[in-house]
Amino acid sequence: MTPLIDVIFLLLLFFMLSSTFSRFAEIELTQAAAGSGAGTAPADRVFLQLGPDRLVLNGASITLDDLLTQVETGQVLISLDADTSAQRLVDVLVPLRGRDGLTVTVLE
Repeated sequence: MTPLIDVIFLLLLFFMLSSTFSRFAEIELTQAAAGSGAGTAPADRVFLQLGPDRLVLNGASITLDDLLTQVETGQVLISLDADTSAQRLVDVLVPLRGRDGLTVTVLE
């Protein structure tokens, strides 16, 4: 009976040390839905195409730093390529988050 209790404590210790108790950060996304009309459209609307190694703003290739300086207010519509990773999307969304007067919509 004593060796069984030792094994149980060792397993408990192993699982407690190997698990993580931290919460992952969440980013709130809004998706464009068909038929949901908004009352007024923002004056400054830009279209951003996001790929694994490209970033195109209104048809012109830019870098992430240029995106942050060019987009201050208005609405950003983000279109994703099929092979774009979630990390790449997060890399673009995090700097845009929390800006006053800026809304970001991820298109399907």
